[in-house]
Amino acid sequence: MEKEKIDKKDHILDVAERIFSDLGFDGASTRTISGEAGVNMAMLNYYFGSKEGLFLAVFERKISSFQTLLQNIGNDESMTSWDKLAMCIDKYVDRIIVNNCFQKLINREVSMSKRGGLNDKITEILMVNVIEIKKILDDGVRNGSFYNDIDTELAIATIFGTKNYIINTPNISSLILGHDVRDEKFLEEKLKPRIKVYMKKLLKAYLVNENDNNK
Repeated sequence: MEKEKIDKKDHILDVAERIFSDLGFDGASTRTISGEAGVNMAMLNYYFGSKEGLFLAVFERKISSFQTLLQNIGNDESMTSWDKLAMCIDKYVDRIIVNNCFQKLINREVSMSKRGGLNDKITEILMVNVIEIKKILDDGVRNGSFYNDIDTELAIATIFGTKNYIINTPNISSLILGHDVRDEKFLEEKLKPRIKVYMKKLLKAYLVNENDNNK
């Protein structure tokens, strides 16, 4: 019975993510979401309380699962600091390319300034993964794997900002890259591995102590 409840909640969240990404917070209604999810309004309200509660639950589900993945990587004592960061980059790029719906939702809502309270909650949720990356960078500085004068904040901005520029400015990015970045086959087969290689080469040259560069 408990599994059935979890499956039902996940189904509602899947539908809500799609509708919110297409229509935005203001354009979507809980009645539309409940109708497409095949549940009644009472059930939706029981699980999530309100449209805002449902909206935040969509974010929390996506972010918390990735946070757990990052924490597991960060806590793996068998890996070097650089190997941890390289794996985080691989996992991050894999997730952002296959989750266009969620990325569209983030881009739409974080750029909105009229809902201060809601945006503050979204930002707080998104920051948990930033904090996990920062822990890995800070550990690398402490154990000598990374230079002690690195700009941690700008390194983090590089990791997340590269994706943001490509996704948020598709017309310009398509011209720069010579291919439509909205082409899902291109994203999966060409751009994903290209971003991984670029970000790891760039960050390794900047972060890794020259005594460890050949490792």
